[in-house]
Amino acid sequence: QVRLVESGGGSVQAGGSLRLSCVVSGYGYRPTCMAWSRQVPGKERKEVAFVNLDGDRRYADSVKGRFTISLDNAENKWYLQMSSLKPEDTAEYYCAAGYSVGQCGSSILGYWGQGTQVTVSS
Repeated sequence: QVRLVESGGGSVQAGGSLRLSCVVSGYGYRPTCMAWSRQVPGKERKEVAFVNLDGDRRYADSVKGRFTISLDNAENKWYLQMSSLKPEDTAEYYCAAGYSVGQCGSSILGYWGQGTQVTVSS
């Protein structure tokens, strides 16, 4: 059974930084697509960053230039370095993974973590 566990959330003032971590276990293969998404109450969950096994990355416009997704294949981990945080970045953050062949994107994500809260105060 695939299991994803996030860590690193917390509270920070606007302009600050946080790093989220995700570790995956329970499957004999590495994910082909890894991502971070976020959700605020009453709104849909949205992906903010993707990375595939080749290290190709994509970002949502709202976080481009401020967030960086990175991958540690040896440890089956990936990270989200968040800088210049804004109050509108406040959300529950989830890591996600997919194992299918194809473009790394929302459609092939099939496994999700439990989430970690990030709160940015002004």
